[in-house]
Amino acid sequence: MSGRRDPSSFDPRSRTEPVLGDLEHLDDPPRREDLPAFTAEPSRPVRRTIESRSPSRWPWFALVLALVVVGGGAWIWTHQNALREDLPRTQLNAVLARADAALAAGRLSGAADSARDQYEAALALDPDNESAIAGLRRVGEAELRRAQDAIRAGKLDDARAALEEARGLLGGGAQVAAIESALNRAANRGDTLDHLIDQANAALAAGKLDGGNGAPALFRQVLASDPGNAVARHGMDKAGAALAARAQGQLQQGDFRGAQRTLDNLAAILPTFSGLPDLRAAVAQAQRDAQAQRDQHLAQGDADLRAGKFTGEGDDNALAQYQAVLTQDPGNAQAHAGLGQVAQALIVQANAALDAGHPQDAAALLDAAGKLAPKSADLAAARSRLRALAAAAPSNAVDAQTGSPQPAMTPAQSAHVARLIRQATAAAHRGDLMLPPGDSAYDLYRAALAIDGNNAAAQAGLQDLPRIARTLFAHALHGGQLDRAGDLQATLAQLSPGDAALPAMQQSLGGAWLDRARALADQGRYDDARRALDEVRRLTPDDPRISEVDNRIGYGN
Repeated sequence: MSGRRDPSSFDPRSRTEPVLGDLEHLDDPPRREDLPAFTAEPSRPVRRTIESRSPSRWPWFALVLALVVVGGGAWIWTHQNALREDLPRTQLNAVLARADAALAAGRLSGAADSARDQYEAALALDPDNESAIAGLRRVGEAELRRAQDAIRAGKLDDARAALEEARGLLGGGAQVAAIESALNRAANRGDTLDHLIDQANAALAAGKLDGGNGAPALFRQVLASDPGNAVARHGMDKAGAALAARAQGQLQQGDFRGAQRTLDNLAAILPTFSGLPDLRAAVAQAQRDAQAQRDQHLAQGDADLRAGKFTGEGDDNALAQYQAVLTQDPGNAQAHAGLGQVAQALIVQANAALDAGHPQDAAALLDAAGKLAPKSADLAAARSRLRALAAAAPSNAVDAQTGSPQPAMTPAQSAHVARLIRQATAAAHRGDLMLPPGDSAYDLYRAALAIDGNNAAAQAGLQDLPRIARTLFAHALHGGQLDRAGDLQATLAQLSPGDAALPAMQQSLGGAWLDRARALADQGRYDDARRALDEVRRLTPDDPRISEVDNRIGYGN
């Protein structure tokens, strides 16, 4: 037998199909009872070569690699726009970083590495880049700040250039308009300052050193707007030297008060002037010497007055001593009061001469008194008596020499005198003591005495006017009516030039004006403060507080 089966005898039903078994439990460990028994032979190492490996794995690896290549190429093809955008992003970030650094360093524009150029380069790479757009806006704002700083420093050309850069970046706006307005004002102020400097130099050349149009005031206006202006500073130094020279000249001429005023002015405008200490010492020494001399004249004048040496030839009389004081110090209140006392003494002597029947002697004495106190109430009353005697002389010469009263007046004259006295009394109550002319109490009483020279009511009313002036002065001063108080003080000085209350009134009024000057300076009303201080200098020029208030006014304005 060959062992081959006959195909015709093959029964398909007897065929056993191969099976794989339970694939679900392929990984489970085999159960021992399912395995047939076998005998293990010793293992022998089997040498395997590359040729012996199954070549079926290489086609699969090649297929996977091809799929990766094809898939990567497809992804690149479909995402090429995104890749194209990502390629320059590193360069853009570098440009933005350089721009930010330039902005932080203050290199705003005008150079290749400036912030503006760098941000614009970034926009060239990415026209919609928000960081670059915001950066250019920050550059514009920085240019505006630079323009402001340049205006403050007076560098108007730099300010103009920075403003134009800002305008180009920001495209205008409220801030740009405000800076441009400030720049235009600064430019106009520069023209004004040049004009002021020309005016100040002209005033200095003409020797005009005082007032608002004087060289110091004009130079100070320039420095108020431009503190670093070298021309104005040099001009102030020259003005200070001119004021110092003026003060020295005033000292040599004996004008000590004028020298003090010049010194105060110099100290106010140039407190660091090198010659100021020596000038202060010279003025102070001159004032001490002058005060000692004035005190000597005043003491001698008072002694001559008590001794009855009112007037006379030479210096051995009260009149000469008081006049010597006024030559050095025209506003000296004590000397003026002394002259008033001399006038009052002459009027007393004139009345005594009238009582003794010596009208010619009385007339001479009254003329002398009239030169010293022309508005004295006592002088007016004494002259009315003299006129009454002169009017009675033609009808009764003996009576005129003995001072007998004039003939009786008519009823109409008496009524007119009474009416004048009533009007004068009413005017005195209103405070119209010497003004207005013709309707004042002084003039109305004198009109009554011109008709009836011996009228007791008119003479009493006239001589009571000084008392009324003192009372009204006190009320005006207490109420802060300083101008009115000044008028009343001057009225009293005319009505009773030797009045003992005058010096104290003058001091009180000067102190009130000084307080007002200080208050006005504190309020910034410097022009009004200066006018108030002028009143202080007129009334109490020796007040040591004048310099302090004057300096406060000078520094404030």
